[in-house]
Amino acid sequence: MKKIIIGVFTLLFFITAQAQMIVTDPAIPVISKPITIYFHSDLATGAIKNYIAPLYAHTGVTLTDGTLWQGVIGSWGNNTTQPQLEYLDSFTYKLTITPDVHAFYLLAPTASVKQISLVIRAASGSPQTSPDIFINVFTEGLNVNITSPSESSAIASLNESIPIVVNASLSDSILLYQNGTLLTKTTSSQTLTHTLTADSYGEFVVIAKAFAQTDIAADTFFYFVRPDVTIESLPVGIKDGINYVSDNSVILCLYAPLKNYVFVVGEFTGWKAESAGFMKRTLDGLRYWLQIDGLTPGKEYAYQYLVDGTLKIGDPYTDKILDPWNDSWISSSTYPDLKPYPKNFTTGITSVFQTAQTPYVWKHADYTPPVKENAVIYEILIRDFLAKHDWKTLTDTLNYFSKLGVTALELMPVSEFEGNESWGYNPSYYFAPDKYYGPKNDMKAFVDSCHSRGIAVIMDMVLNHSYGQSPLAQLYWNSALSRPAADNPWYNETSPNTAYSWGNDFNHQSLETKAFVDRVTSYWMTEYKVDGYRFDFTKGFTNTSGDGGAYDASRIVILKRMADKIWEVNPNAYVILEHFADNSEETILANYGMMIWGNMNSNYNEATMGYNEAGKSDFSRVSYKNRGWQKPGLVGYMESHDEERLMFKNLTYGNLSGTYNIKEKPTALSRIELAAAFFITVPGPKMLWQFEELGYDISIDFNGRIGNKPILWNYITENPRLNPVFSSLIHLKTEEPAFASSDYAISFAGVVKRLEINDPDMDVRIIGNFGLISQSANPSFSQTGSWYEYFSGEELVVTNVTDPFALLPGEYRIYTTKKLISPAIPNGLKENAIIENGIIMYPNPVEDLLYVERKSEISLVKVMDIGGRIIKTLQPNASSVKVDFSDLSSGIYFVVVEDGGSRMVQKIVKR
Repeated sequence: MKKIIIGVFTLLFFITAQAQMIVTDPAIPVISKPITIYFHSDLATGAIKNYIAPLYAHTGVTLTDGTLWQGVIGSWGNNTTQPQLEYLDSFTYKLTITPDVHAFYLLAPTASVKQISLVIRAASGSPQTSPDIFINVFTEGLNVNITSPSESSAIASLNESIPIVVNASLSDSILLYQNGTLLTKTTSSQTLTHTLTADSYGEFVVIAKAFAQTDIAADTFFYFVRPDVTIESLPVGIKDGINYVSDNSVILCLYAPLKNYVFVVGEFTGWKAESAGFMKRTLDGLRYWLQIDGLTPGKEYAYQYLVDGTLKIGDPYTDKILDPWNDSWISSSTYPDLKPYPKNFTTGITSVFQTAQTPYVWKHADYTPPVKENAVIYEILIRDFLAKHDWKTLTDTLNYFSKLGVTALELMPVSEFEGNESWGYNPSYYFAPDKYYGPKNDMKAFVDSCHSRGIAVIMDMVLNHSYGQSPLAQLYWNSALSRPAADNPWYNETSPNTAYSWGNDFNHQSLETKAFVDRVTSYWMTEYKVDGYRFDFTKGFTNTSGDGGAYDASRIVILKRMADKIWEVNPNAYVILEHFADNSEETILANYGMMIWGNMNSNYNEATMGYNEAGKSDFSRVSYKNRGWQKPGLVGYMESHDEERLMFKNLTYGNLSGTYNIKEKPTALSRIELAAAFFITVPGPKMLWQFEELGYDISIDFNGRIGNKPILWNYITENPRLNPVFSSLIHLKTEEPAFASSDYAISFAGVVKRLEINDPDMDVRIIGNFGLISQSANPSFSQTGSWYEYFSGEELVVTNVTDPFALLPGEYRIYTTKKLISPAIPNGLKENAIIENGIIMYPNPVEDLLYVERKSEISLVKVMDIGGRIIKTLQPNASSVKVDFSDLSSGIYFVVVEDGGSRMVQKIVKR
């Protein structure tokens, strides 16, 4: 029986220098035997060319199903675990795979291997070879391999010489064909060499066939002799990226000045560089474009740009990518029917287009976001907020935010970033929602649902930098120096910021970057209806050298221009800057209408921990007026994704005096409540970091700074008072006009802190003791008469506006001249709560635990049966206590609570 073995076609583009850079012994490497790989650094490109210092191999295998980088040895950059190449001489190194491929890579004996994968790197990880190197391997028997050119597809110029080298094993003869015509053959050697001349334009298929009696093995090489690029004007209305012409046609457009030629390669070209994908160039030489017809309506097509025959990139403007390294880790429940990566045909990120898509139908397309001056923003990292980390589940959670009362959700970056599990500050494709959170229409439905509840959606956008996966960086790259090339239209070669630099730094003075920024900001506001942006590290939006902290007039111009473009699209859009620059500059930006992040973590945390000496706990700069601003544009926060948790530091470093110990959880929680009363209520926008309102106490450094954090929704019941207190304060701020007043004064420097608000609607006085012992507090009331404490509802008749009263450590009071009803009783169980003399007891009836709370210390709790017999006695000496009823039989009990000055007796029903 005749056996036919055909080499699997894989598109890996031809790079002439690599034809000799890698040589194997034997020429036909066999999986079951040792293989020696020779690396000639003098034939490499980039910084590794002519390298003679120690080199290491980051190496694995490609399986026959196209799965890349399996059986990887060690970890990147770890010189103790990754193989070191042996230096021979004359820039030549060798690496021996022994005793065989399966054993060397610790693969299962049944693993079917197609290629050895290699990146050869210096000890520090840079320089390195690029792109990745793939070496075909074979099973024993008749084999044939076209080893030169080293890749399966090539682009040639007219009359270019193409050297062909064919190696075979166990063959009787080797024959070489081009487009079906025999070129040459040998019957006396296991190697055939031939030089082709690309003497006519068109597409050519070269097939090498090896014969052993009735068996045949074949390998294929494709090359395209490209004609001159067609020069033709861009059709009217066409923009960079994907342009849908009809259900059967698209026009693709790539901004690529100074490039010689570009192909579109994809499913519609068989992943080959051929005439059907050869792009036209505009008259000004700035863009390449191509109309692709005959598409199936509704079908997703994967594609890439092949630039100057060597560089493959995804479309910078695509709204969906396929990722060979990370897509396999996205579950079908998160992203149903995700298109498989074309792993047998290409490498690297691919982009996707799809004609005849079913558009999302907006229910709240004309939504206007809440006013920004008194916004309460909730910052969220979806990954660490919900175990399912998808848009649908987040949409199902919106009741939580409605009850909490926040007016906006600020999403940490959700456009495609490098990897899956990331904070998102390493963006790569700015127009594509990251698939780790689900399909794009699910994101639109989430935004729509937020708008139905009056909640704005703010995107955290990273336009200071991006990393090596960005197609904009790859398109103009200096491989020798591992940085953007001098002619890159979007990036600086190096960051002008001498202190803070990440990835590749955008040049915000370039026209191309300005155009790109405007496309990004307009896109999400129109396509996804988001209500604005929080821009990461705007201090870096400048080419002025230094650490970015000083006043920078050029940066102000850049940011004003950017904001103006945003407000042209949506006049009500939030423009929030993480700036941290000189206050004189921030004042100008805030007065212009932008909102500025105000980090008050340290001062508030010193206050919650009980350290008030030397002004440590002075959080006066949470007030925009304290900074000399005319508009309330300061987005103050006690916690953010970049800051340590207040509760963690309370429990770890909290101060104490006598029995008052902030390291004890009930006291630590009460200190968070105390701080919230002097944070949320200060006029101007505020921000919470997810789970702050639950007393989240896991350190930012748990599992590494950006590593996954535990999702602790159980804190709702374990810390039942805090969330309702936050909710009550938020509703107070957003529903009462007084908390948007500009007529207010703060006294936040001392141990006893006070906020005074005067407004025609009502006056407010908030007084709190941040010390460790009782303090005398001057309330500085604005008028005599009746004042009402917000949480307890108690009336205080004031006859002398400066009469002091005592505050226990951690105690605070919120007084208003108008009687208010808290929308969420601090215990969170309004319908089952008993409130008397400032003591709160809940729930009633009780099943297991009865919660007893007071702002001041509770000294004694007694439980008596119906006959008056004392059956439980507790001496908590704390502001809250849990009384266990689980061991008591059903019936009626009396609970007595004493705090030294007050006593309450309540009837409790045990179910």
